[in-house]
Amino acid sequence: MSYLTEKMAYIRGLAEGLEIDETTKEGKLLLAIVEALSDTADELYELGDIQDEMQLQLDEVDEDLDELESFVYGDEDEDFYDDDEEEYEVECPNCGDMICFDADLLDSDKINCPACGEEIELEFEDGCENCGCCEE
Repeated sequence: MSYLTEKMAYIRGLAEGLEIDETTKEGKLLLAIVEALSDTADELYELGDIQDEMQLQLDEVDEDLDELESFVYGDEDEDFYDDDEEEYEVECPNCGDMICFDADLLDSDKINCPACGEEIELEFEDGCENCGCCEE
């Protein structure tokens, strides 16, 4: 029982203890007010129960969504929206196709062309200063 319903039970007890005359206009009014307050307290108590149930369901949906996001996007530590990562282009000397790659491939001296499969040697001028991967 909530505080409000307990308070209403106390007020209802006071009204009964006063032995309010139901035949007078004032008595009818006071008893109607007590009854309306009691009904309001009961409704609020039920709404609180419904809200608690909805909060539990919402928490479950939130947990399910977290699991789904983890499944779809992987670990939270990964940044899938990292637009700051630089990409580089090299023209394949064998087929002329443009090859795009990121800074992770700069650690190796050679890559394979995805179009023709030939091995391409990566050469950078000025000790690789142009790509930004080496510290000066």
